[in-house]
Amino acid sequence: EVLSDLYDSDREVRRKAAQELTEGLQSQLHILTHIFNTILAEKMISDRLRKYPSWIRTRNLSNELEDVTVDALVTASVGRYDLVQRYYRLKKDLLDLDELQDYDRYAPLPSLPDQQVSWQECRSMVLEGFRGFSPEMADIAELFFEKNWIHAPLLEGKRGGAFAHPAVPDAHPYVLVNYTGNLRDVSTVAHELGHGVHQYLAREQGYFNSDTTLVLAETASVFAELLIFHRQLDILEAPEQRRAFICQKLESIFATVFRQISMNRFENLIHNSRREQGELSADALSDLWMQSQVAMFGDSVNLSEQYRTWWSYIPHFLHTPGYVYSYAFGELLVLALYRIYQAEGAASFVPKYTHLLAQGGNQSPYELLKPFDIDLNDPGFWQGGLAVIEEMLVSVEKE
Repeated sequence: EVLSDLYDSDREVRRKAAQELTEGLQSQLHILTHIFNTILAEKMISDRLRKYPSWIRTRNLSNELEDVTVDALVTASVGRYDLVQRYYRLKKDLLDLDELQDYDRYAPLPSLPDQQVSWQECRSMVLEGFRGFSPEMADIAELFFEKNWIHAPLLEGKRGGAFAHPAVPDAHPYVLVNYTGNLRDVSTVAHELGHGVHQYLAREQGYFNSDTTLVLAETASVFAELLIFHRQLDILEAPEQRRAFICQKLESIFATVFRQISMNRFENLIHNSRREQGELSADALSDLWMQSQVAMFGDSVNLSEQYRTWWSYIPHFLHTPGYVYSYAFGELLVLALYRIYQAEGAASFVPKYTHLLAQGGNQSPYELLKPFDIDLNDPGFWQGGLAVIEEMLVSVEKE
């Protein structure tokens, strides 16, 4: 609840939320520090017994990736932290602030579009976006509407959020959303239908091979969002609304790419420090956290003293060590593929893309992506996805 207040339009509400979060974490910091050290030690011992060369190796194996691939992703992303800094300097000006504080990062921008889109309009927008890319993809997505495989109304007692469930291969996927009619909900519908199309196409692979590795799981969903994003922009006539909507999209991408990479860098620091120095104090963990965050934000955001302990509320570090880079991998992969689509055109790209989705998880990411003639071990490939982000950023810098 306190985290949601960081998105409030009232700056005082955001400031108090940050203060309350810090106070809550500070009161439990000795326990959280002990838990972190225990998890770090357990991972260190497990890796040593199994002779893994690095703390991240087990995660890379589960993702069916080589260490060099992940290194390329991280190197490329860290090398473009300037995009984060440019954006938050712009956001400071858009919010008319003298200085952007850490609790201002998620503040809603003025002029965010408030257009309401009916369910029928949403259906048309999504299906038209899909059909402009691939008629087959649109036909599959249309089945979800025609056969009631998607549930959208808000109902008392209904689970919140949104998801696509593949069920079993000899049945069909189901999609759940909670549709309120804003443009972000349209993106959510496109996202979940992207999953649904992926699951529908991959069902021929059977129960054990239809599911993908984590790093490819968001391919179809994020790609579907991109297809619809440009159609959403087309209905926004006011330049300030278009800019705010693009900024909203950029912040979503930053949260998926750069924030996750910065957390990967923090994990790298704490795992290696624990192995080299022994048990880490709360101050040591906080210093390493700030090191990873300052590297990303530079001087574009004022990271206060209270921000030092915010490493302690992120569950991924404890439950799934090494997990976070998978988000960045998936997002940048899709952005790079979208750039290839723009360069090649639909006639060449779509058959390869449809084949990728239909293969599910029956091969490694390298084999599945081979038809696109890309080298995942080359930081230059990841630069293609980062270039798409920069193009979006430039478009709002020019407004």
